[in-house]
Amino acid sequence: MAPSVVPKHVAIIMDGNGRWAQQKGLPRTLGHKQGIKVLKQTIKDVYSLGIEFLSVYVFSTENWKRPEVEVNFLMKTLDSLLVKEVTELHQRGVQVRFLGELEKLSPSLRKKIDWAENLTRENTSLRLNLMVNYGGRQEILRAFSQMIANAETSFTEEKFSHYLYTRDCPDPDLVIRTGGDLRLSNFMLWQSAYSELWVTPHCWPEFNKQLLLKAIEDFNARDRKYGGLNA
Repeated sequence: MAPSVVPKHVAIIMDGNGRWAQQKGLPRTLGHKQGIKVLKQTIKDVYSLGIEFLSVYVFSTENWKRPEVEVNFLMKTLDSLLVKEVTELHQRGVQVRFLGELEKLSPSLRKKIDWAENLTRENTSLRLNLMVNYGGRQEILRAFSQMIANAETSFTEEKFSHYLYTRDCPDPDLVIRTGGDLRLSNFMLWQSAYSELWVTPHCWPEFNKQLLLKAIEDFNARDRKYGGLNA
């Protein structure tokens, strides 16, 4: 049964693809393949629940440290799937945005990213943020650098937020992390200041709608005070 109230913005740290594969005696790349299938289904589930914004941690600035074979596989997979998947998302009215240091990606991938964002720019049923070569600290430094370059004379939270990748999105209400680790791993550090965190020991390839609904159920049971006191 769908919850009566859903968060406006859900962010997900999709952790555990490689671990899931290794536990089954499989190559790490097969874990990433299964993770892609789960992401596709999760987008559909989020869409069906009426959530307006979904941000997913696809590839971090630290992920370049992984074995070259794994990094190349991830980039080639993203490049090869992008057109087909975005076309389907566009048909459902999903707006797709890629957030991160995109200039460091291959020219072929950047060209497809530009195409995807232009194709879906006017869609309004769901805003999907794919965080690629993204790091929260890097995003904060980038924002400050741009403020200085623009000769800003006052620094407020509202003005600073305008320089973030997510300037046209509300902060996430709920951050979900799979794989059991209790940390943000450099993900949306500024935006998650008052997000509710929900962690499951299940690896990302095991994530499903039941776990998503459980996260939302727990979210709705929490008392969000934002540093204050309820009457």
